[in-house]
Amino acid sequence: MIYLVRHGQTESNLARRYQGASDSPLTALGRAQARRMGELLARLVPDTTGWRMVASPLGRAQQTAAIICETMGGRLTPGLDPRVAEASMGSWDGLQTDELEARRPQDVPYPERYFQSPDGESFEVIWNRLSDWLGSVGQDDKVILVSHGLAGRFLRGIYGKLPREGLLTLPVPQDAIYALSGGTITQIDCDPV
Repeated sequence: MIYLVRHGQTESNLARRYQGASDSPLTALGRAQARRMGELLARLVPDTTGWRMVASPLGRAQQTAAIICETMGGRLTPGLDPRVAEASMGSWDGLQTDELEARRPQDVPYPERYFQSPDGESFEVIWNRLSDWLGSVGQDDKVILVSHGLAGRFLRGIYGKLPREGLLTLPVPQDAIYALSGGTITQIDCDPV
């Protein structure tokens, strides 16, 4: 069982900047979203015995994980794993949407243009590192994972055996949790902030 969580809203999300491997702190709304996810997880996992939490090493995921842990009563401590970090667009990390669109090749269809940065991660590199992480989770393991938007799309796509174009268009809410269990993926919405 994996409960997959995306970090709460960040200052860069608010400014419509693609963060990639760059970082940005959570907004007040992002901190509230993290608390709501912690409240939901506390209901879903009333006994944390046998559970572990894993977070991306990027600050926004660590901050979200810390708030979730505190909200759940401090019963878990997140371990960091670079394999679940957000996809890097290299020198395009941190650009606003319009700046990024001006750099992307227009003859490549969306969302494939995301992977056209001259020094960013390719689709295959992202796929392989997230597949590696998923492959390290045993069938009986119980994990709460705090990751990112695009990384979360890949994780759900790999787990659900979705085609490439299907996984790139999956929703990436910051107020929901995805349960990956028994070969199925279920979205569980948090209480509104």
